[in-house]
Amino acid sequence: MKLDLTAEKDGYHTDSALTVEVPPSSQVSRELARCAERAFGHALVAARAGNRTKDIGRAVEREVRRCGFQVVRELGGHGIGRTIHESPSVPNFADPFAHYVLTDGLVITIEPIIAAKSGRVALDRDGWTVRTVDHSLSAHYEHTLVITRGEPVLLTI
Repeated sequence: MKLDLTAEKDGYHTDSALTVEVPPSSQVSRELARCAERAFGHALVAARAGNRTKDIGRAVEREVRRCGFQVVRELGGHGIGRTIHESPSVPNFADPFAHYVLTDGLVITIEPIIAAKSGRVALDRDGWTVRTVDHSLSAHYEHTLVITRGEPVLLTI
């Protein structure tokens, strides 16, 4: 099960998500959830002022592929502040077009969204739910953070 929460305080937003296992769960579902969280941790290393958004995506994709899973390319992190989704887009793969330079004080989300098989997704008939096209399991792990010259500051842990 995925829990995806946003909060607003004094006109500023945060966004976070995690995948929790609901017993009985399979080994694949447990590994998938752990991989999404580890990919987030790897992405934090790349989340430094002077790096580019594609560096974050490269870190996520490398860990996800190492685990034998796929990233969902259509969904990813984003800038966040006065509104929930702001520039820049933060991909979960080494997108060669993701040239945005991370700056000191920039607030973004990093959110590995990964799938056990195909990373392709489609919008469900309800107009809200996103599912993998092959109906494979997926996992999501997200937090809001502030970019600095050193380690980013996590706002939603």
